[in-house]
Amino acid sequence: MVIAGCSTSTNPSPSTTNRTPTHKATPVPTVTAVAPPSGPTAGGTTVTITGTGFTGATKVAFGPVAATSFTVVSDAKITALSPAEAASLQTVFVTTAGGTSMPVVAVAAFSFDAPVPTVTAVAPTSGPTAGGTAVTITGTGFTGAGAVAFGPVSATSFTVVSDAKITAVAPAHVAGTLTITVTTAGGHNAPLAGDQFSYKGPAPSITTITPTSGPTAGGTTVTITGTGFTGATKVAFGPVPATSFTVVSDTEITAVAPAQAAGTRAVTVTSSGATNAPVASDLFSYKP
Repeated sequence: MVIAGCSTSTNPSPSTTNRTPTHKATPVPTVTAVAPPSGPTAGGTTVTITGTGFTGATKVAFGPVAATSFTVVSDAKITALSPAEAASLQTVFVTTAGGTSMPVVAVAAFSFDAPVPTVTAVAPTSGPTAGGTAVTITGTGFTGAGAVAFGPVSATSFTVVSDAKITAVAPAHVAGTLTITVTTAGGHNAPLAGDQFSYKGPAPSITTITPTSGPTAGGTTVTITGTGFTGATKVAFGPVPATSFTVVSDTEITAVAPAQAAGTRAVTVTSSGATNAPVASDLFSYKP
């Protein structure tokens, strides 16, 4: 029986049906390119990162190290300042509420490149052929140096004092001038005038010359005795080279006196880059 004025319906009105709201999931970001693809280990490179899903990014990292700073320009673009890191190849990651981008090395890699070292000066600039000279090398980019060499020969030992200074012990080498090279992960320095080191043998010495005089016209054959003559490269009478000379032994040279004006000249012998000190026993007199 239906009572007037009363409703018997048990179905709720469509307008009162409960509805569960739907939420769109935040996408995981993707990185498709970074530019430039490399920068110095000191950091500070402004890197443009392109991809998708960058809106609301909370972190940008170069490998394990967070970017120094970053700006979300759009959903597809971020600019970030690279941090300082050791020389290496690192993947750039972007993190949002949706997660962290996948490590796709082919498109998301950034290379931290060590600088190529430079050598600006060495002190002292020469030493004996026996080696053992302590040499201070100044320049840039020395941090992490793995090798120091004098020409083709490795330094006996070396210490990286700072990014701008190395101390090295010269190895033994024959007489001559060599380039000092410093090698790091960034490469090795290019040869410059400031990185030259000269090896010099013991200075020769003169004990007697015979005869001790000759005509100004030159042509006198002079026998020079002393020590350290092996490998002699020059004999001179004062400022003028001998007309010719022959190294007879380590203790004897015969030389032909050049023409010069009347006067007394010191005879000098140069060997292994070193020249004898003038003494009374090496004087030759030119007579008219």
